[in-house]
Amino acid sequence: MTLICTSAPGKLVLSGEYAVLDGAAAVSMAVDRRAIVTIVPRDGDCHAVTAPGFSDSESLFTGDSGELSWQVGGEDFALFEQVWAATGMSSQEPLSFTLDTRAFRENGIKTGVGSSAALTVALAAAMSAISGADGAGDARRAHREFQGGSGSGVDIATSLAGGVVEYRIGNNPGFNVTWPEGLCYAVFWSGVAADTRGRLERLQQQPATVARTALGQAAEQFAAAFREGSITRILDELNDYTGALGQFDAESGLGIFDAGHAHLVDAAAAHRAVYKPCGAGGGDVGIALAAADDSLASFTDAAVALGFRRLEMNLDLQGVMLTEDKQ
Repeated sequence: MTLICTSAPGKLVLSGEYAVLDGAAAVSMAVDRRAIVTIVPRDGDCHAVTAPGFSDSESLFTGDSGELSWQVGGEDFALFEQVWAATGMSSQEPLSFTLDTRAFRENGIKTGVGSSAALTVALAAAMSAISGADGAGDARRAHREFQGGSGSGVDIATSLAGGVVEYRIGNNPGFNVTWPEGLCYAVFWSGVAADTRGRLERLQQQPATVARTALGQAAEQFAAAFREGSITRILDELNDYTGALGQFDAESGLGIFDAGHAHLVDAAAAHRAVYKPCGAGGGDVGIALAAADDSLASFTDAAVALGFRRLEMNLDLQGVMLTEDKQ
């Protein structure tokens, strides 16, 4: 018998990656790849947790009032441990937790669309439904602890709200903006997993620079264009933002446009599209925006020829959801 089931979407950062850490606006869209958490009663004298899509093992533990003790395994479940602590989770009844993030992988490789944030949000919602805690606040706190204090929180905000979110640090939860009618998009996967945490750690060691300041200004301009809803201005500002991101990358040496992203940026102009890597870059996914579907179709041919794969990934208007609650 299912006790509770929750889900939360992944995300793509349209603009503001890195700049958001300096207080600039980020614009992020939720995508229809969802982390699913299911909790059911189990026989025995301890709790169990499995994570299809991430770990093949089942770990066993005891726990109460936000503290847990691993009886078997546990080394793959640091995020689970953080959420358990943040929510102050308690249950006298042994429970089995299933943390399903298989939708976030292609050919066994992470696509880089916010699986850990989506899982954190879904898991915090599920545990909070039992413990009565603040799921949103607990998700933010647990994910930040899991990331070692780095990150902006834009991924958590997007998984919580769904749709398109404009977000600034310290302005939780951000606010939703409308996707403009007629603005076409396509998501492309490099096939290479990127190291977000490593790039954030290197960035923390670098001082503010002219290129970094310009990136923040370009992020603000794109956010304003998206709020306005003019497709022509959105494409122009995204093109400018991508150029500023390239200058920032050249100065910082983070490798944002590695793994073939730079080639797609160059190719997009010939197809009346704008392309940029999303998030940390250096692999994972990117997005192309255009004013017409035929532009995306011709660009897709070019992207595939360069070794990228177009993913069937769409805007998800729903944030975290309680999909089942039966006892």
